[in-house]
Amino acid sequence: MALQAYRHLLRSARIAFQGDLPTLSAARSQVRSQFESNRSLESGSEELSKQISHAEEVAKFLRENVVQGTPVEEDPGRYKLRIHEHTERGDNEDIKKGKGKNTLSGVKCCSS
Repeated sequence: MALQAYRHLLRSARIAFQGDLPTLSAARSQVRSQFESNRSLESGSEELSKQISHAEEVAKFLRENVVQGTPVEEDPGRYKLRIHEHTERGDNEDIKKGKGKNTLSGVKCCSS
């Protein structure tokens, strides 16, 4: 399972940072070092399960929520976004549903 999570992270980084070699290289290095630091965890332990679950969540976040932007030369201050087939494209329905509800801390998020 750890190897599968490792591969998912590397694939997600490749998708998220395609064409940006310094960032992709840094992401790969970070993934490698995190997995190396957890190499000593016992097989089947709760901590190992937590770390694998965390790696899968990070891979999903990278794949679906990270979008690269490059400056448009003709129009300073504007960026062209690289949105790919894995990018999450939601609508505002979820935001509208939560209007006026309490936040996690118990404080109203909106003045309604």
